Amino acid sequence: MIKKYYFIFTLFISLYSSAQNNDMLAPTGFDIAVPNIAHGTIDTITYNSKTVGTNRKALVYTPPGYSKKKKYPVLYLLHGIGGDEKEWFNQGAPNVILDNLYAKGKLQPMIVVLPNGRAMKDDRATGNIMAPDKVEAFATFEKDLLTDLIPYIEKKYPVLKKRENRALAGLSMGGGQSLNFGLGNIDKFAWVGGFSSAPNTKMPAQLLPKPEQAKQLNLLWISCGDADGLMNISARTHQYLQEHKVPHIFYIEPGGHDFKVWKNDLYMFSQLLFKPVNKASFAKYTVLGMPAATNVRSAKYPQVLPDGRVIFRTKAPNAQKVQVDLGKKYDMVKDAEGTWTVTTDSISEGLHYYSLLIDDVAVADPASETFYGMSRMASGIEIPFAGDGYYALKDVPHGDIRIKKYLSKTTNTWRQAYIYSPPGYDASTGKYPVLYLLHGGGEDERGWATQGKADAILDNLIADKKAKPMLIVMIDGNFSSGLSGFNERALQTFENEVKQTVIPFIESNYRVAAGPENRALAGLSMGGLQTLYAGAKNTDLFAYLGVFSSGWWANQPDLSNPQYDYMKANATTINKNLKSFWISMGGKEDIAYANCKIMLGKFDDMGIKYTYSEYPGGHTWPVWRNNLYNFAQILFK
Repeated sequence: MIKKYYFIFTLFISLYSSAQNNDMLAPTGFDIAVPNIAHGTIDTITYNSKTVGTNRKALVYTPPGYSKKKKYPVLYLLHGIGGDEKEWFNQGAPNVILDNLYAKGKLQPMIVVLPNGRAMKDDRATGNIMAPDKVEAFATFEKDLLTDLIPYIEKKYPVLKKRENRALAGLSMGGGQSLNFGLGNIDKFAWVGGFSSAPNTKMPAQLLPKPEQAKQLNLLWISCGDADGLMNISARTHQYLQEHKVPHIFYIEPGGHDFKVWKNDLYMFSQLLFKPVNKASFAKYTVLGMPAATNVRSAKYPQVLPDGRVIFRTKAPNAQKVQVDLGKKYDMVKDAEGTWTVTTDSISEGLHYYSLLIDDVAVADPASETFYGMSRMASGIEIPFAGDGYYALKDVPHGDIRIKKYLSKTTNTWRQAYIYSPPGYDASTGKYPVLYLLHGGGEDERGWATQGKADAILDNLIADKKAKPMLIVMIDGNFSSGLSGFNERALQTFENEVKQTVIPFIESNYRVAAGPENRALAGLSMGGLQTLYAGAKNTDLFAYLGVFSSGWWANQPDLSNPQYDYMKANATTINKNLKSFWISMGGKEDIAYANCKIMLGKFDDMGIKYTYSEYPGGHTWPVWRNNLYNFAQILFK
C-alpha cells in the first residue's frame, strides 16, 4: 500500500507537523498563466478510428522546448461524462498548470493527449448524456484508445513506446475509465490515476481479479475531495488495494466534485510521473484522512490517514489547554476560531480508547462513539488495517445480538448478557453448541459485541463454512460486590455464577445442546484467568477452553500455586476431557507474555496438553479478534 517518490524538492518533511501541508496542495496561482516563462503548445489532431468507423478529434499538449529530435513519454488525460476533448482545456487549464511546473523544474517533459472518451460517431456532449448508448460509448473507448489513438500518437509524435513511458489518468467518468482501462491493461500503462472516479469504475475484484499484477505499476493514484459524494467509489478501491497489499497513493483533499479538486490532482499527479520511484512513503502522500469508522454520524474528525496517523479536531474556544490522551498525550493547537487540532504519530491497528483532556479534565470526544473500557465510558477510535476483512460487514447471512436480563443466584441481583444467535436460529428447530466468551479487566459484557466484533467474525466464518453455527454468550465478569477479578474470592464467585446461574439460564431459554462436548469457555486477559480457574476445574462441563493474552501471575504464588497443584493432581482427567486447550498471546509485547510463558513451562512439567498460538499486536483488540477467529474454527468438530 505504500510508495515513495524522489522529488527535486523535499516533499514529506513538514507533513508530520501539519495535515494541511503546503507541499501536498497546489500553491496559490498554480493555475494562472505567467507571461514571462516558456509555454507549451495545444493543438487539435484528427485520427481515424477503426473502432468507431469515423475520424475523431483530440487535443495534444507538447511541452516548452518541444523538439522532434527528442522522444517523450505520454500522459493520456480523460474528461468527465458531460465533457469532451476540450473539457480539460476549457475548465482545467492543463497547459497553464504544466507550463508553470516546467518553469519551476518540477516536471519531467511529456506529451499530454486529451481525447474524447465518448467513442461513438456523434461524440458530442449534447442531449441526454446518460443515454445507454452514450454511457456504453465510454466503455467502447478502451478499444479506440488502444487500437487507434495510441498507435496514431506513436506514429505522428516522437514518443517513447514502452509501458514505462505511458500514463493514463482522468476525472470522474474519465477517472473510472482510467482505472478500468489502466488496471485492465497493465502491459500497456505503468502509471494510472483516477481523480474522483465515478460509478462506472468496476468493483474492485473486477478491476483487479489478480491484485498482485498491479504491483508492476510504477504508480497507482486514487484521489477524491473529502466532500465528494462519490468518495465511496475511491474508498472501496483503496480498501481492496490495501487488503491485497498493492502499493498505491490514496490522496484525499479538501473539496467536492469539481475542477478546483481536479486541477489540484493534475498538479500533484503530474509531478510524480516518469521519475524513479521508491514505494516506502505513498501512505504519507495525502492532505486529509478518512473519517474513522468509530465517528458519530456525519462527524468529519477524527480522521485516519493512510499510514495510521490520526488528525483530531475539537472546538473549545474558552479552554487554555487541550490534549488527546491515547496512552501518549498529544498537545493540540488552537486556531483563531477556538478549534484545536493535532496530528498524532502512526497508531497501531484496531480499536484504541482515548480521552480529550480539556484543562486537565478527561472527557469523551463528542465526535466519537464511546465504549465501556478502562473501567469507564471512553471514546474509541478504530484504525483499519489490511487484514481486517474477516470481521468486515459482508453480504452474507447475519445473526443477531440479543440483550437478555437474568436474575443471578450468586449475587441476588439482576444482570444482563449479550447473546449472539447465528443466522437461521429463529427459523430452525435444531439445537446449537455454546461458546461462553469473557471480556477483560475494565470492560463488561458489551466488550466482545462492540469492541470485539464477535458477531461479524462468526457471521463470516459460518458463511465460509469454517465454523459451526453456535451461540455465543457474553456475560459481565465484574460483580456488584466490588470484588476485583484477580483474587480467589472473585474467581470463586465467577465460577458459581457460570455453573449455578448462567448455564442453567441459557439451557432453559435457548435451543442449545447439552453436554461438555457442546460447551466452550474462553476469555481475554481477566477473562482468561476466569477461564483457567473455572475451566480447569470443570472439564466435565466444558470440552473446549480458550485463554487469550493471559496466564497465572508468577508473583502471586498464593493464588497460582493452588491452581497448579489442582491441575497436576488432575492432569490425566483434564487431558482426557478437553478436546482443545487453546492458549494464545499477542507476541512478546503482550503484557501477559512473561506470565504465560512461565505458566506453559509448568504445564509442560506436569504433562498438561495444550495448543499454543501467537499473533503479533500486544494486549489489544486486534489480537483478541484474531484469537476468536481462529479458536471458533476448531470448536464443536
